[in-house]
Parts: sequence; C-alpha cells; structure tokens
Amino acid sequence: MAKLLPLQSFSLQETEDGYRLLVSAIGGESLYVSITPDQMDDIIDSLENAMGGEADGTEAEDDDGF
Repeated sequence: MAKLLPLQSFSLQETEDGYRLLVSAIGGESLYVSITPDQMDDIIDSLENAMGGEADGTEAEDDDGF
C-alpha cells in the first residue's frame, strides 16, 4: 500500500475529453490524472455524501424556492 501523505494542494482544469486533476502532497511528488465527466460526477457525489449533503444529483432549494 502506498504511504499516505497530507494534501498540500490540488487544481482542476477542464480539457476536451473531461478534466485534468493535479494533486500535490506535503513531502511528496505531484501527480496528474485525467478524469472523465462520469468520473467527475462520481467524485462530486462522493464529496456530497461525505459532507452529508444532497446525493441524488438535485440541489436543495434556497429560502426563495429557487
């Protein structure tokens, strides 16, 4: 198993085929990965689930009903 390092920074760029994610760890090297639009949707859903938010792809309405 790879050594777990603390996150230093990340950046996300849109590409013609999806996205490019750069992840840098404290004391480690940077890593670029390509992400398809479907994978990006899965990442967003996972983050929403971890934060206790909406996980069904719909956004919660604000107080004005929009």
